[in-house]
Amino acid sequence: MIGYSKQSGLAMVIVIWVLSLLTIMAGSFALTMRRESTVISAVKDNAIVQAMAETGLSFAQEMLSLPDKQMRWHADGSIYRLNYHDAEIRVRLISEQGKIDINKASEESLMALLSSTTADPSKQQEIVSAILDWRDKDDVIHINGAEKEEYEDAELNYSPANKDFQLIEELQMVLGMNSQLYKQLKPLITVYSKQNNVDLNVASKKVIETLVDIDPVIVDQYIQQRTNSHSDQQPVPDFPMAGVESKKQNANDNEVYTVISEAQLYSDVSAGIKVILKRSLNSGGSGFKIVSWQQIEQKQSLFDNEMTPLLVRQNEPEDRD
Repeated sequence: MIGYSKQSGLAMVIVIWVLSLLTIMAGSFALTMRRESTVISAVKDNAIVQAMAETGLSFAQEMLSLPDKQMRWHADGSIYRLNYHDAEIRVRLISEQGKIDINKASEESLMALLSSTTADPSKQQEIVSAILDWRDKDDVIHINGAEKEEYEDAELNYSPANKDFQLIEELQMVLGMNSQLYKQLKPLITVYSKQNNVDLNVASKKVIETLVDIDPVIVDQYIQQRTNSHSDQQPVPDFPMAGVESKKQNANDNEVYTVISEAQLYSDVSAGIKVILKRSLNSGGSGFKIVSWQQIEQKQSLFDNEMTPLLVRQNEPEDRD
């Protein structure tokens, strides 16, 4: 009986140990499944919201191509909103003709551009001259500028291209330029407008204040009037200063746009794309050629409160199927 009792006790211990092990294994399996389910759900949501951002791009192309110009979306930094099932899509359009073209801008405009940054005033002329030396076709040095010899003296393994900038990113290679200064210039410049002046009717507040001596309050009022005109489907008001040279946007030109499309799902999952589009008669049915495409993680979301003043009012939010 004593031996039987010991065997029964040992069997009970083994059973308890096995049950405990099975319980641990079951808990671990359930936890793993929950984690995998969460990951799969997150991947699925991200894929959905990314596709919705691309839907915003497609709709932007459609709205830029409407025959009725008053019905078109305006590329002056305004933000348009679409409802799509459980998501909201916001699309911001920016005309490259509302920026300063670093290939065509005059020395005076480039000086104004540099003066709007935190660049050392004593270095601004040097940087402007270096930009001019980079884009011109000769080896003649502008005052305080930089050609091949100056780049060699700076121990750089390249020299000025002596031709137009192909991308704004090339500006980072200009002698005297640094990352902080480039970040300040990047939203204001372009290589796509092909104009030596700027269409102030589609320019941002910062570009306007860079080029024109004007009260910031007047600029704010003008931009608000501009946004309201889109909501009311009225003509865009002219820039409120007589005598200021500005090339009016022409939809028949090979216009270039930056399109930022961002989608938000369940108020916590978001994704966005930034695309540069060029209007082209040879680009197929869309009427646009994609110049560049990138997924973005914006530091400033189109859903931030600071962006609300740029949001075009709509009488009835659209629900896309």
